Amino acid sequence: MASLLETYACAPSTERGRGILISGDSKSNNILYCTGRSVIIRNLENPLQVSVYSEHAYPVTVARYSPNGEWIASADVSGTVRIWGTHNDFVLKNEFRVLSGRIDDLQWSFDGMRIVACGDGKGKSFVRAFMWDSGSTVGDFDGHSRRVLSCAFKPTRPFRIVTCGEDFLANFYDGPPFKFNMSIRDHSNFVNCVRFSPDGSKFITVSSDRKGIIYDGKTGNKLSELSSEDGHKGSIYAVSWSPDSKQVLTVSADKSAKIWDIVEDGSSGTLHKTLSCTESGEVEDMLVGCLWQNDFLLTISLGGTINLYSAKDLDKSPLSIAGHMKNVTILTLLKKSEKMLLTSSYDGVIIRWIPGKGYDGKFDNKQFGLIKLLVAGEDGVIASGFDNKVYRVPLEGDNLGPAEIVDVGSQPKDLSLALDHPELAIVAIESGVVLLNGSKVLSTVKLDFTVTAAALSPDGSEAIVGGQDGKLRIYSVSGDTITEQTVLEKHRGAITVIKYSPDVTMFASADLNREAVVWDRASKEVKLNNMLFNTARINNLAWSPDSTLVATGSLDTCVIIYEVGKPASSRRTIKGAHLGGVYGLTFIDQDRVVSSGEDGCVRLWNLISE
Repeated sequence: MASLLETYACAPSTERGRGILISGDSKSNNILYCTGRSVIIRNLENPLQVSVYSEHAYPVTVARYSPNGEWIASADVSGTVRIWGTHNDFVLKNEFRVLSGRIDDLQWSFDGMRIVACGDGKGKSFVRAFMWDSGSTVGDFDGHSRRVLSCAFKPTRPFRIVTCGEDFLANFYDGPPFKFNMSIRDHSNFVNCVRFSPDGSKFITVSSDRKGIIYDGKTGNKLSELSSEDGHKGSIYAVSWSPDSKQVLTVSADKSAKIWDIVEDGSSGTLHKTLSCTESGEVEDMLVGCLWQNDFLLTISLGGTINLYSAKDLDKSPLSIAGHMKNVTILTLLKKSEKMLLTSSYDGVIIRWIPGKGYDGKFDNKQFGLIKLLVAGEDGVIASGFDNKVYRVPLEGDNLGPAEIVDVGSQPKDLSLALDHPELAIVAIESGVVLLNGSKVLSTVKLDFTVTAAALSPDGSEAIVGGQDGKLRIYSVSGDTITEQTVLEKHRGAITVIKYSPDVTMFASADLNREAVVWDRASKEVKLNNMLFNTARINNLAWSPDSTLVATGSLDTCVIIYEVGKPASSRRTIKGAHLGGVYGLTFIDQDRVVSSGEDGCVRLWNLISE
């Protein structure tokens, strides 16, 4: 069997013009954030320690630990809250339909008995508080007329709840059972976040009008504002208190995070330090989320990058952790000796990973927008997007050099490099194939069938082209001409991928009809058949370095490893490798295989049977 060694987690889902509310558990130092339909649990001391909860049927918006750290409540866009245990396989405790629209924030009471959730709903129901075990409503929340963006539960008795939202109001409720006390009308724009201090004496609201205002926790009376001289220049999206209730951290669309000193009685809030962002000043660097947990200060940018600062030493440059937000369709081994992995999602984000270390930086990818295909050679990569262009990009140190652009006249379906002569490449387009030498088109060959995949042998003398009709046609290549040699018929669906084995004695092909075949290159005979154990289309194939193992990655979320020379039924299966399907697959060495998929994560598996 295969065991999971490492997970390189996806980045939090962000949305332009909205804050994201992340939370954590101060005992275990884990944090929670949401991406798509998954809740990601990460440890701040060891960011490679990742678990994923993916039982929601809709995209998840917010997740929170209960005060004792035993349970997690997570909510999604359909208005459903699920409460599940943090141990033994995330056992589900309860599921409640709380609101009729999306939930934007939820909070536990400090005794862990009640939960308040807020968001969007039909009519006037934007906020609801309920018992965590029975789901029965505790209180009546009137007073909001538009979507409620954030809510907070006072962490000490007497209980209070504050909510704030898009109607520029913050509402103050007493209880339980909770009832409306008063509206606070001090802001002139969306109120994005409200948080009680850990000692319960004060709460703060931050808003898109660039103000942060501090109130008394028991009565709701205004105490002071964060000083405006050195305040934020853009909307403030989120706020988080320090564990000792003496400071707050705010993040804003002006790409900065600020730490403020709050006087004990709340009578003033003065700037302590600005954590400036070292990045390039792009839109992606707007900060949309923050968290102050134990000794860690966390900020999250619109591009999904998490920066970790240490509260003890704020001048130290932060540790950056990033990941993909979208389907990771491309996964390739860059430097064979250093074992560096390159992944790309279709939104054009290209990230380097190093096994054992994790995130190693992003490539600057301004020169090509969306990415559909990418193949790495020895000293460069070749990529194509959703237009007619193919980009040849040299590697310069830790970054990509200027791209040479080739127009191939039609949208590329598949790319393949001759590994021994990386200047030679074949591009499959719908009507045929294009042969490239460097950035020059040698020839465009029209073929009389619809092309879906192509592969070029390492010496560049042979090409295999797969068609919509499920046939593999083998061509010999010399200069700019290709001549058909043989046609292989075995597949019953359109070919999705063709790969030569590293020792070039075999090649493998796979189709939409969930079948893979290993062929002998010299005799053109089938070497391994009945590889029919996937239940949906096969997206990718990978060979182990010594050409004895073939792995397939499929839409059915499984990775299956076959051994050449043994019957296909003696396979090893990794079930549920990626929620939504496996799209990228490569071997690092004989015992380790890496997969990537729809869930935005990259996972490293160990194949040695324990």
